[in-house]
Amino acid sequence: MTRTRKAVGALQEPHLPVQAKLAAAWGSFMFLYIYVDYLALYKPGFVDDILAGAVHEFDTGPTFVALALTLMAIPILMIILSTTLPARVNRATNLTVATLYIPVTVYNANGESWSYLYFYGLSIGLELLLLAFILRAAWTWPRAIRATASRDLAQV
Repeated sequence: MTRTRKAVGALQEPHLPVQAKLAAAWGSFMFLYIYVDYLALYKPGFVDDILAGAVHEFDTGPTFVALALTLMAIPILMIILSTTLPARVNRATNLTVATLYIPVTVYNANGESWSYLYFYGLSIGLELLLLAFILRAAWTWPRAIRATASRDLAQV
């Protein structure tokens, strides 16, 4: 039986485009966002409040449902937009949406009891970390080197 020897050394780091990183981060954000809402259903009285027509002191009428859908749809759409928009628009859109979602994320702790501090602290902390990653990835988007710069230098 022959054995082939494999090179031992550092693992190769494949280049991952910024668009893929942003889409993955928005996907992770959405999974967390959805599961936090789902796990909140297990809090005593939460389902009773929904059945009575109230969530976080808001009436669960058509306006609330439309606003809730909008809050969910924006990060969902950011997954596809992060992979399809042109670089300049993509960067600006990710910076804007991630910045706007910081207060939305922090608001989730509003009016919650101290007994759920760990749950909301962990979930909000993780969501903020993902938003910070999105902001950093968009802010540090690599810039293309202008082709004319090398030609200009060659003429000097």
